[in-house]
Amino acid sequence: MATAGKVIRCRAAAVWAVGKPLSVEEVEVAPPKAGEVCVKVKTRFHMFFLPSGNYSSCGYTLNIPDRDLCPLTGLNCSEAPCEKSFHKLSSTEARPFLNLICSFLSKQIVATGTCHTDEHILEGIFPNVDFPVIPGHEGAGIVESVGEGVTSVKPGDKVIPISLPHCGECSFCLNPESNYCLKSHFSKSQSLLPDTTSWFTCKGKQIHHFLWVSTFAEYTVILEYAVAKIDAAAPLDKVCLLACRFSTRCGAAINTAKVKPGSTCAVFGLGGVGLSVVMGCKAAGASRIIAIDINKDKFAKAKELGDTHYISPHDFKKPMQEVLTEMTGHGMDYSFEVIGHADTMTAALASCNMNTGICIMVGEPAPGSVICFDPMLVLSGRTWKGTLLGRWNMRDCIPKLVASYLEKKFNSDVLITRALPIAKVNKGFELLHAGKR
Repeated sequence: MATAGKVIRCRAAAVWAVGKPLSVEEVEVAPPKAGEVCVKVKTRFHMFFLPSGNYSSCGYTLNIPDRDLCPLTGLNCSEAPCEKSFHKLSSTEARPFLNLICSFLSKQIVATGTCHTDEHILEGIFPNVDFPVIPGHEGAGIVESVGEGVTSVKPGDKVIPISLPHCGECSFCLNPESNYCLKSHFSKSQSLLPDTTSWFTCKGKQIHHFLWVSTFAEYTVILEYAVAKIDAAAPLDKVCLLACRFSTRCGAAINTAKVKPGSTCAVFGLGGVGLSVVMGCKAAGASRIIAIDINKDKFAKAKELGDTHYISPHDFKKPMQEVLTEMTGHGMDYSFEVIGHADTMTAALASCNMNTGICIMVGEPAPGSVICFDPMLVLSGRTWKGTLLGRWNMRDCIPKLVASYLEKKFNSDVLITRALPIAKVNKGFELLHAGKR
């Protein structure tokens, strides 16, 4: 590639300080070193919104059209029904290309998504984040170039970067029951790459990475063991959802809870996260899925995706755990808290069958949050578990999930409802807060 070994100037949406909005800036991206990948991302982003409200997962996707392909249809731009094809863009509009750079590997990012985790950065509640920083951790793209020693991908490969890497060498990676890696951001800050450097600079100032991926940049650098090669036929603007929102929450039902056929499930919160959990419960064969949310506008989508009942706390004067216990007789077989609030976490636990019920914490609470609960809730036999990316080993499972998507074993496209350009990225967060699609 012509950019190999060169500093690349491109656009990125950066956050300069806590409480500040995203700012689209021209940044400089250094070339990848050994073991790293460079990914190219187009500058025209489309943001696809999930039904929103209280999210602990993705709120929209940012999609960048390929030079020759329509981002919505995958067809040649001359054939696709685009509002404005890439070939019709002016030279000024078309000049920058978004590139996602993976550690020791160069790739082209064609689609990227936002997650409520990215919103936590703006609010200053995500731990171990240094500013200024380029957010974004849900993307898909094409390898632009690779650094020395990279063998798992090559230029031109379609890939999905993963925010939970898999080095394949640590004790966690070698444990078949684990999807964690000691080199992940939970062990140490991922504001800088492992060699304590950053590939981003802007206005002479170092810009930090987020989770080693930073998919809100036109170019980014990622570690080879934090990227997964996927099928060349995969539509990148659709499968980018699998990097976080869909796989994490669907996996909470299938892998973490291990929902059994004929069981009952309660899902607290119907943002994009909750809807994916509903899909996972349905796929696992649950016979009764009860959705709980204060926004009744979300119930129609939840029903479409598989829930059998839906209730709003505003319609009752008693706690939700009492309502659910009365509805089922002895409580739920499984409950999922996908909001991230301490009070709803306790309610979800209490709504489970007192002896065999399993409660899964999916929502991402603010750092320092404290949960107070009656110990008898677990002493009686309930199980309370957390889940990290749905307990998928992302580097191994992402290609399989993409294959299942292509085989139409599930339809995550129903979660996509809106598109916005990168210049309106802050508008996207406004819509997220407003609960609009």
